[in-house]
Amino acid sequence: MAINAALAYQNNKIKTANPAELTLMLFDGAIKFSNIALAAIEENDISKANTNIIKTENIISYLRGTLDFKYPVAQEFEKVYDYIYRRLVAANIRKDKEILEEALGHIREMRDTWKEVIKASKMGAV
Repeated sequence: MAINAALAYQNNKIKTANPAELTLMLFDGAIKFSNIALAAIEENDISKANTNIIKTENIISYLRGTLDFKYPVAQEFEKVYDYIYRRLVAANIRKDKEILEEALGHIREMRDTWKEVIKASKMGAV
């Protein structure tokens, strides 16, 4: 019963989120899956690491696909997403914790920046 309530809450949270909040949720998901992959690498669980790095890659690919190039900043985001994606692929191929931690650092930085953008826009500064 508690699991059903948690799923219903999560589903409602997603359905009622605005695009900025959905983007933040995607960054949070990428961080979550990267952390699971890091733990899996430490435990030498290659399959679990692979699955979760691929989930992170998919999120980064999705974010990259949502860029609107009518805004010049999109080209910069494109470069960052491309770099993170390539680092994730390298981390997955090698099951390299350091490379994955580097990619995770960039994802966290982007998430934190996005949080600040949301906060500023709610305050009317953006």
